[in-house]
Amino acid sequence: MAIYALLDWDTLKKYDISIKDFCKTAKGLKAKILQYRDKNSSLEEKKERLLEIKKHWKKPLIINDTVELLPFCDGIHIGQEDLESLSQKFNLPKYDVIQKLRTGELLEWKMENGKWKINKKTKINNSPLSIVHCPFIVGLSTHNKEEILEANTYPLSYIGLGAYRPTDTKNTDNIIGEKVIDLIKFSNHPVAVIGGVKIYDKIPSKFKVIGSDICRLTSSRLRKKKIFRQK
Repeated sequence: MAIYALLDWDTLKKYDISIKDFCKTAKGLKAKILQYRDKNSSLEEKKERLLEIKKHWKKPLIINDTVELLPFCDGIHIGQEDLESLSQKFNLPKYDVIQKLRTGELLEWKMENGKWKINKKTKINNSPLSIVHCPFIVGLSTHNKEEILEANTYPLSYIGLGAYRPTDTKNTDNIIGEKVIDLIKFSNHPVAVIGGVKIYDKIPSKFKVIGSDICRLTSSRLRKKKIFRQK
């Protein structure tokens, strides 16, 4: 069971933690993946922070929700509502949306006569910051057996499953708790348990997604370092 680090920008601000320090702690915990989640910043601000993260994090980097920033990452994580929205936006079945996210094709679409069509002139691999070794990683949040079984029909890299327990970083009305252990068995994809997961939780899944706990550990480490310097 590996750690999947969640760098939530609002939580970093709350704890007054830099991207560099968060990444340092995540590396110290031997995290395998890092996801950047930012619900309130502008696209340009998110892009600048992604570039900053890439200076300190060399393992797989996932963007949350923001499809436009996929060329700067190794993959994307989307929720059920995001998938529905993308399906409607591009007038594509959900399977095709995920497949085109994996290949990067969705980034080559443009609006033409009120409809989204592929723009063959746009090639994301021409960007020096893009990942040329597609496919991209694509993860999807799930919350129950029905969503897991539906996810089994999609070409996903993994699913997020939760919420495991309540968390302050997002709405968690649907708390799965220990039921997650039985639900994991229904997935054909690797499972990352999400929502209020702590560093020392023992969960029989591929990944456990941890954000606030890493921030608390980082904050504690920085306070001790500051006290030591003052002595």
